[in-house]
Amino acid sequence: MCRILGFRSVLDSRVHSSLMSADNALAVQSQAHPDGWGVAYYVAGAPHLVKATGAARTDTLFKRVSGVVTSQTVLAHIRKATQGDLTSLNSHPFQFGRWVMAHNGDVPDFPSYRDELLARVSPRLRRYVLGDTDSEIIFHLFLSFLQTECELHRIGTPLEAVVRAVRHTIRSVREVADQAHERCLLTLVVTDGKLMVAYQGGKELHFSTHKTRCGESGECPYYAPECEAPPTAGHVNHLIVSSEPLSGENVWREMEEGEVVAVDHFMRFHRYPQGMLATV
Repeated sequence: MCRILGFRSVLDSRVHSSLMSADNALAVQSQAHPDGWGVAYYVAGAPHLVKATGAARTDTLFKRVSGVVTSQTVLAHIRKATQGDLTSLNSHPFQFGRWVMAHNGDVPDFPSYRDELLARVSPRLRRYVLGDTDSEIIFHLFLSFLQTECELHRIGTPLEAVVRAVRHTIRSVREVADQAHERCLLTLVVTDGKLMVAYQGGKELHFSTHKTRCGESGECPYYAPECEAPPTAGHVNHLIVSSEPLSGENVWREMEEGEVVAVDHFMRFHRYPQGMLATV
């Protein structure tokens, strides 16, 4: 399977350590996930996307991108292919307008279900499915559900609408492709550069909203008590989601299957238990 790293912060931050040098950095994990990589980062509200088909650990371009990316929002992915050829079209993340998504999982026997899943994608969006992976269709299914509530290109999409679209997407894929002996694995992270939503769909996912100690507390203009404690009033200065906990000062919690964690456009943290839209 694949590995995901999502990062959302109130200030521009470098993610070089998470991508390259931490004990569980994506480059290190790519030894076991060598079938492509992608990094999406936002500049002035617009996503920039770099993807390739090699192993991140040995790819010079991945090292260069990791060294220069400074952003408030980053979504990165390394691939271990289960569906589709090794092409840049099939590498994650996938993008449409401001929206970017990465998926970790698998739809078993996907070729048998591809046409039925694709038929559930809005005709307006179906023509943008260019690769041959289950993940890309899942992304466009999400967009199809989201566009029934919101204009996809309008800024300020309500977080609740995004969570509903994610849940409808998961339910729709499972209706078509879940098997008695093997369920679909549908862990994913989606962002528009301002909000970020992570869903644990059967493959492990961890999140962090604070550190044991912030080494920049004396000089950071955004430093607040919640930087070193679990959120109590809803606001956080960062949300990191990762398939594996990363080394360093961040405090990590493992998500349960069916759970959603998210930050909205105002960096308010939300945690939705399985099947609920309840804020903690």
